[in-house]
Amino acid sequence: MIDLAARFGDNLARHRKRADLSQEDLSFLASLHRTEISQLERGLRLCRIDTLIKLTCSLEVSADDLLAGINWSPGDYRPGGFVERSER
Repeated sequence: MIDLAARFGDNLARHRKRADLSQEDLSFLASLHRTEISQLERGLRLCRIDTLIKLTCSLEVSADDLLAGINWSPGDYRPGGFVERSER
């Protein structure tokens, strides 16, 4: 099992550096606090959907870029139901 916050943080840091932005620069562009960028990159915080949108627009990348390597695999689902119980 992967650490979602850490994987997202690695992706965010990589794309921020590719854009040649400091955490402070990105925080300004995305209207976020610099410490939030730092916490996201270090995997200490999970990204909210509104923050994801701000980051993708500010970095000019897709959500897929920031979510790279994060996948969901649904588990088995077996609906419950009543069964007849035999009398002893």
